[in-house]
Parts: sequence; C-alpha cells; structure tokens
Amino acid sequence: MVVSGHKNSMTFSRITGLGYYVPENIVTNNDLTQWMETSDEWIRERTGIQERRYFEYGKDTNSSMAAAASRQALDRAGITPNDVDVIVYATITPDYFFPGSAFLMQRELGMDGKAVIDVREQCSGFVYALSIADQFIKSGMYKTALVVGSEIQSSWIDKSTAGRNTAVIFGDGAGAAVVTATEDTQHCILSTHLHADGRFAEELYVKDPGSSRPDRPVTKELLESGGYNVYMNGNAVFKHAIVRFGEVINEALAANGYAAEDLDLLVPHQANIRISDYVRQQLGLSESQVINNLQRFGNTTAASIPIALAEAWENGKVKSGDLVCLAAFGSGFTWASALIRW
Repeated sequence: MVVSGHKNSMTFSRITGLGYYVPENIVTNNDLTQWMETSDEWIRERTGIQERRYFEYGKDTNSSMAAAASRQALDRAGITPNDVDVIVYATITPDYFFPGSAFLMQRELGMDGKAVIDVREQCSGFVYALSIADQFIKSGMYKTALVVGSEIQSSWIDKSTAGRNTAVIFGDGAGAAVVTATEDTQHCILSTHLHADGRFAEELYVKDPGSSRPDRPVTKELLESGGYNVYMNGNAVFKHAIVRFGEVINEALAANGYAAEDLDLLVPHQANIRISDYVRQQLGLSESQVINNLQRFGNTTAASIPIALAEAWENGKVKSGDLVCLAAFGSGFTWASALIRW
C-alpha cells in the first residue's frame, strides 16, 4: 500500500497504542532453588530480579502471547487488525525454526495478506523493529505498523547449577506497539539509532542449532556438547553495555538538540539493575525518570522494552509531550535507541 498526498509536508510516525502480555505462572527466586544451587539473596544482589514469568505449555506460545499483547495495543489505538499494513516482529525464540512467529500471529489475528517481517536482534530487537516501522511510514510505503517483541525463554535455558548465571535472568512475555503515520511534529518518533559489532558475537550466544555443521543440525553428540545452552561472558557484556547504553542515548539526544537533563523518561532494556543504575547515574537522572520492572519480569529480551513502556503508560508515567528515550544493548553485540516526543 503506497501512501500519497504528502508532497507539502513531512510524514512522521507516532505510537498510538501499547499492550503487553505476561504468563500467569510466577516463578520466584526461591522457586529456582528446586533446580539449582542459588538463593534469593544471590540473585537479587547480582541482577535485582525477584521473580519472572514462565509460559504454560499448551496455553502460551510465542505467537499467542504476541497476539494477546497486540490485541490490547490495537484496542487502545482504536483500530482493528485489518487497519495494519505491516507486522514487524522481534524474537529470538520463535515457535518454529521456520517460518517465523510473525506468520503465526498474523494468522491468529486474521491479517491474511499483510506484510510480515521477522527481526532477530536479540535484546535490541524491539528498537530495531520500531526503527524499521518508522522508516516504512516516513517513506510513505505504509501508514500503520504493528511492532512486537515476544519471547519464551524458560523452555530452553539450562536450569541446572551449571547454567545458573544465565538461567536466573530470563523470563517470558510479549509487548506490542501500534505505530501510525502523522504530520504532528510535536508528538512523534524523533529519531532512531542502530548499531552492531559482530566481533563479540560469541561473548553472548547460543551456538546450536546451526546450519554450518557436517550433518543434520540435531544429533546426540551435538545435544551432549552443550551447544544448545546460553553462553555468556558476563564481565564482557557488562563492560560493553554500560558504555554503549550511554553512547546511544546521548547520540539520540544530540541528534535532536537535547541533553540528558531534557529527558522526562528513559525506558532501558531490562537486563540487570546494576547496568540500569550505572547508566542512570552517568546521565544524572533520578530513579523516577528511569523505568525498571525487571524485578517482577526478569529479562524478557525483545519483549522487555515494550512491556516496560506499556506498563509505564498504564501507570501514568508516560504523558503527552514527554521526551522519552528507549535504549537497548544485547547479544551481537547490538545496541540501539529511539527518541520520542510523546
């Protein structure tokens, strides 16, 4: 669908609806002690996380959670699925190896024929997806986009003591945003900024299944090798994250003539409270200016920013005219930001 009639004015994009879904199954830090040697105190001290949600097999799927979040976002935007031109769907835990979960959510919402794009940018996935939607709308190709982040991570993390460092972090959930065309420069996405550095790909990754193997992707030997588990060099991730977060936030501010003191709200990827606190202090922001809900949901990867943003909006922390920054850092390494005048 090509949009015409914008010769005399610029088209921008605006978030007009937000929604999220988290499974009902709450898993506390104490619950994790049934699988691994850990404690509530150990997890809180290192991550700030107190509990997370795990999907219920037979009830939740990656795409069904995304559909639930999307229905809420569409309802709040006052539109129907048929009004959407394109789905941009971020996840690293799709329901199938292929096709992507965007197809399955499209089917569930009855959006046959609409374009779908799967984005695999890990913890930066939602901001990348939002940027893609923003560019489609600015170009005039589409008028309305549905941007989604959804993850089911509890089914593949190593819940043994050996996998404790990563297992305690991750949770399941989905978030969605409706993005629509606007000519209102006072309420729109101002800019997005995307970066990556593949030199550090193996510092945080899941090696298998991969196509570049001598045999079929799944063999007994491969399963026993541990390649299906998350590997994370925690120190390397932390050191890069605290630098890149600040850089990409300041990049967005500078690109639009603002400074950190102009920010009303920062919504960072929900990875670790220590990273969030460090970035907040470096920017000179108060605790009330930074959204943190990882205490209750853990790290939901591509879903973390839309869940946090939707919850903040529900709680009245996102108001018309606010200057809001979304920022993420994750595996790849990848980092990204979006500056929004709400």
